[in-house]
Amino acid sequence: MTEKKDAPRVNCVANEKMNKHLTQIADYSEAELRAKFQHIETWVFDLDNTLYPPDSDLWPKIDARITAFLADRLDLDGLSARALQMHYYRQFGTTLCGLVNEDSIIPAEFLSFVHDIDRSNLAPNPSLKFEIDQLPGRKFIFTNGSRDHAAQTAAQLGLDGAFHGMFDIVDANFIPKPDAAAYEAFFAKFEIAPESAAMFEDIARNLIVPNRMGMTSTLVIARPGQTDHRDAHDRQTDEPPVADFTTADLPAFLRAINALTGREG
Repeated sequence: MTEKKDAPRVNCVANEKMNKHLTQIADYSEAELRAKFQHIETWVFDLDNTLYPPDSDLWPKIDARITAFLADRLDLDGLSARALQMHYYRQFGTTLCGLVNEDSIIPAEFLSFVHDIDRSNLAPNPSLKFEIDQLPGRKFIFTNGSRDHAAQTAAQLGLDGAFHGMFDIVDANFIPKPDAAAYEAFFAKFEIAPESAAMFEDIARNLIVPNRMGMTSTLVIARPGQTDHRDAHDRQTDEPPVADFTTADLPAFLRAINALTGREG
């Protein structure tokens, strides 16, 4: 096996340019919020960097284990493994999809390895739990990760019992967001009408298809000055904005929705 060199990682801090679409709750009118959310019956949440903030150490841990998996299984040094990881991610939507298509890797082995992380530093978020509980109708997690990772992370956040179901990369037949087939499979599995559903997601390109399908969309971004561990590719915001709304504070945004639609407790 070749000698493995450590792959460099850069922790980026959010700045005003990156957050040019940052919008405070006050910037939206009550009429706008009511028009887009009053009729919503299904609430869909991405997991990583959406239900928890991008300065959490969770994603760096997963990211590092993805690189380590490639290095070990494909006999690569750290730099080569990192480069291949980024290549697969940008070409196929997830590194796993690239490994399945190009290297015949068994998905269960990959998912088990990369999500075997310590989540103890992730603080529970009771305010997020309260606001999700106030939303009427069904709530789901829709992730490109694994169901086990979603369940363990939600539990660590104190979101036990908050969701009616979880849809992971296995449910999507290893077709990740932003591919339209992933959303179609999600809607079919849970019998969801897109026009009466809302989606909350931290990656702008993952909201393009939901918008086309008639979902109300909210892009969840980092606060100005907040450390953002996501890849630069995932921090990009499109021009024009693809989301109906943008927020850097998901609990506060949900609180505003609940208040304006008469459901805040």
